Amino acid sequence: MKKQKFRYNPVTLSYDKVEVSWREKLLRVILVAAPAIVLGFLFYLLFSTLFKSTREKNLEIEYANVSAQITQMNEDYALAERVLTDLQKRDDEIYRVVFNAEPFPENLRQMGTGGGDDFAHLEGTQFSDRLIELNKRLKEIEKKIYAQSISFDEVIALAKEKEKMLACIPAIQPVSNKDLNQISSGFGMRIDPIYKTARMHWGLDFTADEGTNVYSTGNGVVKDLEQNAWGYGNCVLIDHGFGYVSRYAHLSAFKVKKGDKITRGQLIGLVGSTGKSTAPHLHYEIEKNGVKIDPIHFFHSDISPAEYEKLLQMAKNANQSFD
Repeated sequence: MKKQKFRYNPVTLSYDKVEVSWREKLLRVILVAAPAIVLGFLFYLLFSTLFKSTREKNLEIEYANVSAQITQMNEDYALAERVLTDLQKRDDEIYRVVFNAEPFPENLRQMGTGGGDDFAHLEGTQFSDRLIELNKRLKEIEKKIYAQSISFDEVIALAKEKEKMLACIPAIQPVSNKDLNQISSGFGMRIDPIYKTARMHWGLDFTADEGTNVYSTGNGVVKDLEQNAWGYGNCVLIDHGFGYVSRYAHLSAFKVKKGDKITRGQLIGLVGSTGKSTAPHLHYEIEKNGVKIDPIHFFHSDISPAEYEKLLQMAKNANQSFD
């Protein structure tokens, strides 16, 4: 039974029953409950600090793992970027130089970088910023790798074509060393044997006995057979492709016909003295993309370094041509 309280009233000289208002009751409840609430909260903080729940432990482990994976991915990305940069440098400075190719266009190499890919699905987590930035970088390097693969496809095609080109480029002497008497005139300004004036001599004159074999210096197709009373006389022109054309002039006889497919070292004619010629010899020329160039630089497939040096000296010392 609830205990009733009374208070003495000096006016009425009697005891009045004490009535407690709801505010006083609420205050009393708060005063009683407050210490318990505060104490409970302190105990909660203490236990939550010292003793983590299984879910919290799992979340912390997951956070550490994801954070470590992102760090590792950033390191892997940096390594991949360094390797790709090295490949791009090798591509431009080695592979394409070897195959006489233009550098891969930089605008294609950078194609699509910096695009606005949608990464909204990565938002909403504590890793969002790091994940979005990493994915953007991965997208960029993915596009660069694709562009580099296009460049390497081109280099592979050039390498396959290079084998064919190496077989076609004029690379041997048109007259065998055993049949060669000397080089009477080299490429450059020479004294004309007829006019006795300085004129440009556009090839090499190989002196050899009439009827000596003349060989094609590279694979190709017989472009034309010329028969002139003056100038080059009887002449074979071979189109080697890749911009190269060789000319064999003053022949005494043809051993091929127009349109024939020719291989390096194949007999194409005989040394003579036809046209504007003062003695039996072979006048040999090379054109590259329509420009006549010094043939002396192309004898590398059938002679030794010592023999090549001898040829250079012979061509340099010859001051008068035979044609």
